[in-house]
Amino acid sequence: MPDLSKFSASTAVPAQESHAPIWGDSALLALVQHPRQALLVLRDKASLATGASSAPVAAYLDHPQIELIGMLPPLYPEWLGEPSFQATHGTRFAYMGGAMANGIATVEMVIALAKAGALGFFGAAGLSLTRVEAAIVALKAELNPLQLPWGVNLIHSPAEPATEHGLVELFFKHDVLRVEASAFMAMSPAIVRYAAKGLSRDRDGNILRKYRVIGKISREEVARRFLEPPQASILQKLLESGQLTALEAELASQIPIAEDLTCEADSGGHTDNRTLTVLLPNILSLRDKISAAQRYPMPIRVGAAGGIGNPAAVAAAFAMGAAYVQTGSVNQACVESGLHELGRKLLASAGMADVMMAPAADMFEMGVNVQVLKRGTLFAPRARKLYELYRSYASFADIPEDERLKIESQYLQQSFAEAWDSTREFWLKREPKQVERAQREPKHQMALVFRSYLGLASRWAIDGVSARESDFQIWCGPAMGAFNEWVKGSFLETAGARQVAQVALNLLEGATVISRAQQLRSFGVPVDPRCFDYRPRMLEYRAV
Repeated sequence: MPDLSKFSASTAVPAQESHAPIWGDSALLALVQHPRQALLVLRDKASLATGASSAPVAAYLDHPQIELIGMLPPLYPEWLGEPSFQATHGTRFAYMGGAMANGIATVEMVIALAKAGALGFFGAAGLSLTRVEAAIVALKAELNPLQLPWGVNLIHSPAEPATEHGLVELFFKHDVLRVEASAFMAMSPAIVRYAAKGLSRDRDGNILRKYRVIGKISREEVARRFLEPPQASILQKLLESGQLTALEAELASQIPIAEDLTCEADSGGHTDNRTLTVLLPNILSLRDKISAAQRYPMPIRVGAAGGIGNPAAVAAAFAMGAAYVQTGSVNQACVESGLHELGRKLLASAGMADVMMAPAADMFEMGVNVQVLKRGTLFAPRARKLYELYRSYASFADIPEDERLKIESQYLQQSFAEAWDSTREFWLKREPKQVERAQREPKHQMALVFRSYLGLASRWAIDGVSARESDFQIWCGPAMGAFNEWVKGSFLETAGARQVAQVALNLLEGATVISRAQQLRSFGVPVDPRCFDYRPRMLEYRAV
């Protein structure tokens, strides 16, 4: 049982002079708001009214007028989700902060989540290896002495396999024990190598992992690839190249690539806009079928992400069987976020419908989209226009003149030639083969320039370039609007007051309260709707 001494609500249930049954809605509401107190569910035999009491069980075992119909033990946020998640990763809660790209999930955010008892991942996607290494060194220095968990993102880069390989080399160099693998459509040698490296057996023959992959998926076919052992052909190539030992390859063929799989529903950034209530049960069923067929000796945990913006969503995810929950958009609006204050203010005013899909910079040519903020920025319609032009024309010169002038004056704010010069310089440093191809293929040159605009749009939002505010690319899902509606009138309403730890603790505390209310209702107690409306409050906790 976890130590529960470090986290408590800011207000406590007053000591009761009497344990008399509570039959009124308002009194019951007060008890529901404090789920750490055990409750007895009662029925008045004469009137068939239901109520609750905090008295000892013995007080009602032989009561002439009151029937004991149920007992609810204390309920803690630490008990939501699958306990093996906390045991495996060393967290207090079954709660993750996702890796938002370009360093938006900052070192400071990961540290704050770890000290609050959650698991955070640094947003390495889109950053240079030098930047990622500096972040890893900082996380190690702060969290490793405290024995607190943390991780780094590994995003699938099918057009740049060298990027994945370089990150994995960096992870091994600094012994990064966890990665969040996102945007994968197929398992690459890099992710297979990371998952297999360091595999061993204990004295009883159990397979032990050193490095853990937490896969993020929104499709069954991708989930299957994470849930099954790696392809034999990939393992063989890694073995032949000396990147895996014979033992590591053998053990990897017997276990899944990931023991934690996050179902990403309608989220910000890369998303298929899936509905969580459809996606999560399907993936849980798929997990069970594959686990039974493969006869895995270890459990595979399936978590929920996307649309997690208020306590009701957290409670619903756990009620559906999620082993853990993961937040993203709501963290991006917090003060620890790498997004500039201008962008955080835009997020804090967003409604549930203030999002739309736009082309992704990293998979532009493939037609892959990301979900972004629509309110306060023109990025999404402009990005869509660029993709339409790319699909329709073989080169920039083929685009009608009026369209070319509009792109140069409003989007790029420079000539196409000037934009290509800066884009060319970037790719010469990062991957010269892209420049070689662009010189042969005008369409690829156009794609690289358009991708440059998409990439810069996210940088402008991170750096707070006010002159380009209308072009800010801010990844965001509808959870942001749900969160903003929930925190209205509370201390979390103002963007400058949003701390990632308080957001996490309030979501978990609220989910616990809502779960308690549902427990009572499942016993037949008429529960006032207000019992399901937890309001944010400043929660006291002692950072680890």
